[in-house]
Amino acid sequence: MSGQRVEVDGGIMEGYGQILRVSTTLSCVLGLPFRVQKIQAGHSTIMTGRPQHLSGLEMIGDLCDGQLEGAEIVLTEVTFTPEKIKGGIHIADTKTAGSVCLLMQASMPCVLFTASPSVLGLKGGTNAEMAPQMDYTMMVFKPIVEKFGFNFNCDIKMRGCYPKGGGEVIVRMSPVTQLNPINLTDCGSVTKIYGRAFVAGVLPFKVAKDTAAAAEIRDLYVNIQPVQEPKDQAFGNGNGIIIIAETSTGCVNAYKVGIDAAEMLLANLRHSGTVDEFLQDQLIIFMALANGVSRIKTGPVTLHTQTAIHFAEQLAKVKFTVKKSEDEDYSKDTYIIEFQGIGMRNPNL
Repeated sequence: MSGQRVEVDGGIMEGYGQILRVSTTLSCVLGLPFRVQKIQAGHSTIMTGRPQHLSGLEMIGDLCDGQLEGAEIVLTEVTFTPEKIKGGIHIADTKTAGSVCLLMQASMPCVLFTASPSVLGLKGGTNAEMAPQMDYTMMVFKPIVEKFGFNFNCDIKMRGCYPKGGGEVIVRMSPVTQLNPINLTDCGSVTKIYGRAFVAGVLPFKVAKDTAAAAEIRDLYVNIQPVQEPKDQAFGNGNGIIIIAETSTGCVNAYKVGIDAAEMLLANLRHSGTVDEFLQDQLIIFMALANGVSRIKTGPVTLHTQTAIHFAEQLAKVKFTVKKSEDEDYSKDTYIIEFQGIGMRNPNL
């Protein structure tokens, strides 16, 4: 693998984990060495390297036999030099409630460009704070990201709740020659709203039922299933809810914040977007690598998404455009994110 090393400023925009994930993933796929500096500069206090960030760096290094320097307890500067991506079995364990979904985000684009199928064993938190939930990943992220032209299987062996973690998922994927572009600009009409409210550990089932009842949406039929996670399939105590709106064009919006979930979901739907605020940034790398023009329609563009766009542009030498949606009332604050992908071809197939 070759390429001049890219210097990355880790102290701007969202900073920290988002910059590390986007930079390391694209570095691995493109065979592009990089150094990220001033990782803590965007924070008011020095922060330790969160387990999912360190585990993600180490996992991507393992995926491509990369040379990784600076991945220590306190992250300030990281240098990464990738080699050839390889398939096979790869294990990452945060040893805490560090998010397995963030590990999946970082590694998935890489294993799409291997020569053989991959199995990812990811351990940590499946339902962690301030990170994607496994329910969201399976019910929202999966059906949308597979529109790029690939499939993945995810087997939840054990759910791990905050703060103990202890969860485990097994992800199986096969490589692709290229990724297809996506065009998600027609929201369509809502066809059904559904979800699940769960409890795990010692929390009583009544909590799940009360949470589901509190999330009922006025004048709409909502099917929210209360669930008691089996004790042999969940580690620790926790509860949560996810509510999903599915539309006639196959779009999926979701929200997942306790009894406020219903109102927050409705707020997302008022933007007439095809992806919600959590999915925006998770699609950027796939859009950058796809063979053709991708478009997604969304509400206000988050700082997470702006950060992903900035570093995708820097490493892949491409240009995203973000513009106000022309077919919407200005008050809806709706945007189109558009990008001509680089058409990355799998060099290993």
